[in-house]
Amino acid sequence: MLFARLGCAWAQYILGCSYDTGDGVDQSYSKALYWFRRAAERKNPHAQYNLGIMYERGHGTIPSFLEAEKWYTKAAEQGLADAQYNLGAFYYHGKGSIQSYTKAVELYKKAAMQGNVNAQYMLALCYDEGTGIQQDKSNACYWWKKAADQGDEKSAIEYRKIVNGTYLW
Repeated sequence: MLFARLGCAWAQYILGCSYDTGDGVDQSYSKALYWFRRAAERKNPHAQYNLGIMYERGHGTIPSFLEAEKWYTKAAEQGLADAQYNLGAFYYHGKGSIQSYTKAVELYKKAAMQGNVNAQYMLALCYDEGTGIQQDKSNACYWWKKAADQGDEKSAIEYRKIVNGTYLW
């Protein structure tokens, strides 16, 4: 706690995680929010991402998709795959400021290339349906296989349909 109080962003992030889960301290969303914000303001991408989650879910604060989007954006811009996926989902579903399938696909690609299995599934789905990107069944197959190889059951089902010849092209 000393290093967190002295301004160490990583220590502040870890302390935020502890309060978020109750690991070694009494669980407190409001204290988690406080420490995540301190670390996020010092540009810690993991804290920015967790702050986005707190705002999205309303943990320790009033839910705010706009605040969540703001913090996901900051973390995504630093290359954090989970934040890129969550921000992509915001654009895909129109949760934040706007709905944009094109922006969702851009973010899903970035996260998918870093191995984010959820982004791989969603990117495959976008390729399959032509949502936000030109329809491309081969790329859909490629990303479903990548996600299936990581154990994603939904992707494995879609990939098996292709391999077994039951997929509707």
